[in-house]
Amino acid sequence: MTFSIHPEQLQQNLVQVLSTQVSSIDVALGEVTISVSAANYLGVMQTLRDAPACKFEQLIDLCGLDYSTYRDVGAEGPRFGVVVHLLSVSLNQRVRVMVRCPEDDLPLVDSVMHLWNSANWYEREAFDLYGIVFEGHPDLRRILTDYGFIGHPFRKDFPVTGHVEMRYDAERARVIYEPVSIEPREITPRIIREDNYGGLH
Repeated sequence: MTFSIHPEQLQQNLVQVLSTQVSSIDVALGEVTISVSAANYLGVMQTLRDAPACKFEQLIDLCGLDYSTYRDVGAEGPRFGVVVHLLSVSLNQRVRVMVRCPEDDLPLVDSVMHLWNSANWYEREAFDLYGIVFEGHPDLRRILTDYGFIGHPFRKDFPVTGHVEMRYDAERARVIYEPVSIEPREITPRIIREDNYGGLH
C-alpha cells in the first residue's frame, strides 16, 4: 500500500523537478499549488505527468476563473486564469496548477487534452462560460449554452438576467428568443414594526 507524502515533501520534490519553469510552489491548508506562466504551462504539465517523482496520471478537474474584482482590493494581474487539479494514483499525491491568460481581450492558454483526455469537456466548459481559448483543442465549442448564445455567462460583467429569454409561443408552435423583459429592481427587506412582536414590550 502506498501512503501519501507530506505536502512539504511534495513541494520539495516539485521544486527539484520543475526548477525555474514555475513562478511559485506554495503549501497552504495542506495542499500544494503551482503557479506557472502561460508560456511554460504546457511543458510543466508534461513534466508533471511523466516525471518519476510526479506521475500525475489523472486530471480530475479544470476550471476557468475571472479575477476582475480582485483589482478592487489591490490585486493586479491578468483577468482570466485556469486552475487544474491533478492526481497521482501510483504515488498517492495531488497538486493544483494555476495559470493566468496573458491577454484579457483574448484569454488563451495551451490545451492539455493530448496529455489527459479528461481535459476535453472541462476545457470546453471553460471556453463556453468564460471565453478562455485552449490552443490545440481539436473540438473547442460550447458545451452548456446554445450554439447561438452571445457572451460568456460566468464572466463577472455578464448581466445576471442575461441578454435574451426563451419561451414557447403557442401561436407559432415553437420556442422563440426575445430580449430580456425582466426589469432590474432593488429588493428592500421588510422591516417588522409591530410593537409586541415576539412578546417584547
